[in-house]
Amino acid sequence: MVKRNRRRPLVKITGGGTGIVNHAGARLVADLADRVGLTAGLSDAMAPTKQRRRGYDRGEVLVDVAVMLADGGKTISDVAVLRDQSELFGEVASHATVWRALEAVDDAALERVKTARAQARANAWAAGADPGFYVIDLDATLVGSHSEKQGAAPTYKKGFGFHPLLAYLDATGEALAGLLRPGNAGSGTATDHVKVLDDALAQLPIDPANSEVIVRSDSAGWSHGFIEHCIDVEVNFTIGHQLTVEIAKTLVDIPKRAWQPAISADGTDWRDHGEVVEITHLIKDSVFNTTRPWPDGLRMIARREIPHPGAQLTFTDINGHRYQVFVTNLADTDIAYLEALYRGRGRVERQICDSKATGLTNLPSHSFAINHTWLQLVLCAHDLLAWTRTLTLDGELAKAEPKRLRYCLFHTAARITRTARQTTCKLATTWPWTTNLTTAFDRLHALRI
Repeated sequence: MVKRNRRRPLVKITGGGTGIVNHAGARLVADLADRVGLTAGLSDAMAPTKQRRRGYDRGEVLVDVAVMLADGGKTISDVAVLRDQSELFGEVASHATVWRALEAVDDAALERVKTARAQARANAWAAGADPGFYVIDLDATLVGSHSEKQGAAPTYKKGFGFHPLLAYLDATGEALAGLLRPGNAGSGTATDHVKVLDDALAQLPIDPANSEVIVRSDSAGWSHGFIEHCIDVEVNFTIGHQLTVEIAKTLVDIPKRAWQPAISADGTDWRDHGEVVEITHLIKDSVFNTTRPWPDGLRMIARREIPHPGAQLTFTDINGHRYQVFVTNLADTDIAYLEALYRGRGRVERQICDSKATGLTNLPSHSFAINHTWLQLVLCAHDLLAWTRTLTLDGELAKAEPKRLRYCLFHTAARITRTARQTTCKLATTWPWTTNLTTAFDRLHALRI
């Protein structure tokens, strides 16, 4: 007979605990919003939408929603997580008040909200979040809808919902801009790309005329309207191009000696089984000099590599190689670097996943306008997470995804005590990340903005 050992200690569960709060670490996100001026900016932005002084400040209501989203909330009712802990978060609006605040955001208020976000970003960068290297990734994603909300439509993947176009800053993971679109919106619509790029540039505290800004996109960005607009606003670009039959024929005829090794996306090592070549001189007449000529200075660069085991092969995977091409106006002669720069566009998929884990998957209203406002608050929450990592954390947590931040930091329990007219939030000594969280608060309060 084997004696069975109890793996859990015997615990008696009772009520009566006092001063206990959950989600203590979420206060870090709320304080950061105050510190970078997002709360004050949104208060000013929303002030014209309210006729009476009494009641809740609508800007503060929007910040509470953004903090709730950063903390892992998915619906408007999840703001109760903050409201039920007034000792930690103060007075938080009811569900009805939150709904009224979202309904009050018209087009003019939305532009003021964007301005408030840009000013908060400038403050965060002044405090140390400026990456010094500015690459904007544009990409679209699908958001499903289980009801006939305004603007919901069938998608190209035979689903039903929305097709928002988003812009992120690669170096920091900040969410710069987003445009909510019906599910049947075209992937390559130039006007949408121009709108999102302009909104993203307005968020940057720099001038593209004085600092190099590069925009990356898949082949959806390959259009005359978008390319010409990039040139007009002095933004460089690397944009994917469809692998046509004519380009594929050109690639397979290139001699082996013309290909050179590719480098890894971080530029630290050679990429196994990857090679690059510039084919501008071979396709210029057939691709760039068409009925409507493309701007001068465009270059096309190709990569070939052996597909990974299990990859689905296509008719263009010739002689065991998979080919991809992109177009750029960057003049750098190191084509391996340019190809690695374009390949880094894959990181935007991770940012989209983080946004979907921060409220993007569940648009709360039947109203398209309210859902578009919700999208802007998702971007605010995404930014708050990015600034939290950059300004207050280090080590592994400085690169952690939202789920890990919530488990390790934001959802930490604590005890509230009051002595000598001071309120103290005491974290458990045995919690593995207590030191990380207290250090993050110390760094936040020491920021000079």
